[in-house]
Amino acid sequence: MRLLWSIQNGLQRRSKKMEGDFGITGPQRLVLRVVGRFPGISASELAAVVHLHPSTITGILQRLVAKGWLERRRDPTDTRRVQLLLKPSGVVFTRTARGTIERDVTDALEHVGKANVLAAQKVLGEIARRLGDV
Repeated sequence: MRLLWSIQNGLQRRSKKMEGDFGITGPQRLVLRVVGRFPGISASELAAVVHLHPSTITGILQRLVAKGWLERRRDPTDTRRVQLLLKPSGVVFTRTARGTIERDVTDALEHVGKANVLAAQKVLGEIARRLGDV
């Protein structure tokens, strides 16, 4: 448990540092990366992909739209649905760079090797399943 709490605390600290260094938090970056990969995704689909509560996603989306990095557009085939699109000014935040959470995670995964990553996936997947997130 201490290790999981340490990781969670580290993610929060790094997110705040990224906001100071780059002007964007970890969750905001994650949202931009997912929208960039899946243009036109809906907010509810996005919430499911990133495993965040819809109300949390709403706040993140409002901030990203206000900063001009994300666009909300009505679906032309179903006007009840809103599509999310990455704006050109948001693309810069989707690249993996030094000092970002995903760079450190990628480096750590490469360092421990494929067999250890697969074992960790199994353990963490089981924990997530038992906690009701998968």
